[in-house]
Formats: sequence, C-alpha cells, structure tokens
Amino acid sequence: MPATPTVPPKIPVPSPIHPSLPPTREKFIEQALVEYESALIGYASTILNDLDLARDVVQDTFIRLCQQDIEKVRENLKSWLFTVCRNRALDLLRKDKRKQPLAEIQWQKIAGPELPPDEKSDWQDRMNQVAACLDRLTSNQREVIILKFQQDLSYREIQAITGLNPGNIGFLIHAGLKRLREILPKDLRS
Repeated sequence: MPATPTVPPKIPVPSPIHPSLPPTREKFIEQALVEYESALIGYASTILNDLDLARDVVQDTFIRLCQQDIEKVRENLKSWLFTVCRNRALDLLRKDKRKQPLAEIQWQKIAGPELPPDEKSDWQDRMNQVAACLDRLTSNQREVIILKFQQDLSYREIQAITGLNPGNIGFLIHAGLKRLREILPKDLRS
C-alpha cells in the first residue's frame, strides 16, 4: 500500500474586515492616507476656498483617524473620512464667518497621461469655466455634485457625509445638473 502524503494542517489566517486595507493600525492609516488624502484636500478646498486651510482640515481628519478604534471605522472608512473632513471644514467656516465664492476647483481625477502645455492651458480654462458655473449653484447642489462626480461616492456615502436622505440627494443632483446645462457655455455641455 503506497504511503499517503502528509499535508501540513492549514493555519487559519485572520482576514481584515476591509480586504484592500492592511490589517495593522499603522499600515491601515498609511494606506488611508495614500488613498484618500488628495481627494479630501480637493473636497475641503471646494468648501473653504483656501488650499492651506484645506490641508489643515485634512491633517486634522487624519489625526482624528489615528485616535479612533480602527475596527469601528474600517468598514465605512471613505464615508467616515469625508464626513469628518466636511464637519471640520464647516466648523472653520462658521468660526471664521468667511464664506467666499468658489474661485477654482482642483479636480483630482484627470484621465490619461500628462497633457501638452497648450492642451493643459485649454483644459485649465475649461475647468475654470466649469468652476465658475458650479459656483452659481446652491451650496447643497454644488456639494452633492462634487461628491458624486468628482469623488465618485454613492448616494449612501453622500448621505453619511451630508446627512441628506437619498431622495434629497437625487433631487439636488438632478436640479444642479439641469441648472448647469442652462448656464454652461455650449462647447462645454457635451
């Protein structure tokens, strides 16, 4: 009778709740920083209209993450980060009482490779036109449109961040996009 090969026993390996994020606290925070820092800075700067203040808010957001029980925020990390960032930015606005019009949106998601200088200039002009049109929307419309289309968040994530119900979110997006179609230059509508 041939000897049966011995197979080493399987050692159970604990898996993190969120498989894309590393299990250790330090690596979890480091990965969160890599994944979300630039998007949070862009989001905060649209609320505050001040890049330096936006960076401070994001730094505050990550300090608060360091103070949290990671297991409690791991499952909804993206929503948690955007909510803390939003609340901190709004706190600063209330404290400083300085709500200025949106001068420019720094989009973080640019498709494709680096553009040649002439195309980059044209692209920047177009983004400035879009930012000026976004500034003409209500603050709620602007915020949900940015969260949905710039940050690619779901209605549920937007709800967690803003406290608005999905019906309101959908209405604000619909009304905001309708208004944008009316005020955007014709060459930017397609």
